Amino acid sequence: MTREYLKQAKPTSETQSSDVSGIVQEILTAIEHGGEAKALEYAAQFDKYEGETLMTAEQIEAAIALVPDNLKRDIEFAHQNVKKFAEAQKATLQEFELEVVPGLIAGQKSIPVNYAGCYVPGGRYSHVASAIMTVTTAKVAGCQHITVCSPPRPGVGIAPAIVYAAHLCGADSILAMGGVQGVASMAFGYFGLPAANILVGPGNQFVAEAKRILFGRVGIDMFAGPTDSLILADKSADAEIVAVDLVSQAEHGYNSPVWLVTDDRPLAEAVIKRVPELIETLPEPNKSSAAQAWDELGEVILCADREAMAATSDEYAPEHLTVQAEDLDWWKDRLTCYGSLFLGEETTVSYGDKASGTNHVLPTSRAATYTGGLSVHKYMKIVTWQRATREGAKDVAIATARISRLEGMEGHARAADVRLAKYFPESEFDLGHAE
Repeated sequence: MTREYLKQAKPTSETQSSDVSGIVQEILTAIEHGGEAKALEYAAQFDKYEGETLMTAEQIEAAIALVPDNLKRDIEFAHQNVKKFAEAQKATLQEFELEVVPGLIAGQKSIPVNYAGCYVPGGRYSHVASAIMTVTTAKVAGCQHITVCSPPRPGVGIAPAIVYAAHLCGADSILAMGGVQGVASMAFGYFGLPAANILVGPGNQFVAEAKRILFGRVGIDMFAGPTDSLILADKSADAEIVAVDLVSQAEHGYNSPVWLVTDDRPLAEAVIKRVPELIETLPEPNKSSAAQAWDELGEVILCADREAMAATSDEYAPEHLTVQAEDLDWWKDRLTCYGSLFLGEETTVSYGDKASGTNHVLPTSRAATYTGGLSVHKYMKIVTWQRATREGAKDVAIATARISRLEGMEGHARAADVRLAKYFPESEFDLGHAE
């Protein structure tokens, strides 16, 4: 495939992932062995907060009282949209039963996990939307207990808007603790909380690594890296809107790549010129983060036609994928690898990030080639069951005995043998016994 890079990402040095992994493993081990006291010790060191760890009902109400009414209405609006979408997703999970052969019935059942732990970032930004996205979906799924943990600010605690969003959306407990220590406390069931069955939500590299290490002992939503976004645009696109959308996603952080893929050179050149100008108008620290992300990781790729554009997008498998081009239905049908798709100029990733209803916890670092984002389904266990009459299980028992002996698994074969002998004592079956 022919591509022309009008702007290409700079070569990057090797990441310090092994260092991060070692640090996180050391902290997790210390907290598991040292219990709540060690978690509090790390909280004092990293969060620089020594207030109440598990928020009381009175503290929650006091925090809620600090949230302006207009912000409450915005949070409620976003919550209703996310809830509505999550309920529709849950409705797609159908339980069923099927008579596989006469007398043998098998079925599917959906069961929510009991205990969910939701991490809500609260460092440089107060991620109110993350509380809405993670807690609402867990509540709709039917989790018995939902814990939220979020980094408190020194001498202040968790941002009141995060507290309000978590409470509104259905959190049962709110833990004023961030980082690895917060993740560990949810996973190990400290401070009187049930140990989480699943950990979800975005976070920095230390939070992501803690979830990765704990995966297996608990479920997680996904392995997360820095957020990324790609825009597919043709000659019909508005260069100003394309540039603004790229900048809006670059401000996530210095390591958040943004890409433009187009078949129109004038559009590409206009965007390349405009993006730095727009970044200059951002406040700090957003400006510095976006400038570094664009300078070091931003790319503008010129393709021959829309098929080449789509193929390039599928190869990049972006977390967020925007299409600002003609014939939107063609793109929706053609594209296969993305976390969430935004079709047309009338929508934008920022809508999905905050309030439109779809979830913003999405696969990064090309994980969209094999998984989708956070949804009600992540909190649900799809389990199977079966029952049978004696006659209905006869042929299954015969096949099981023969296959088991072919595989050399005599114990499995005998579990079928004993039933055939009991239910059909007068019959003889070829069960694959060695001569």
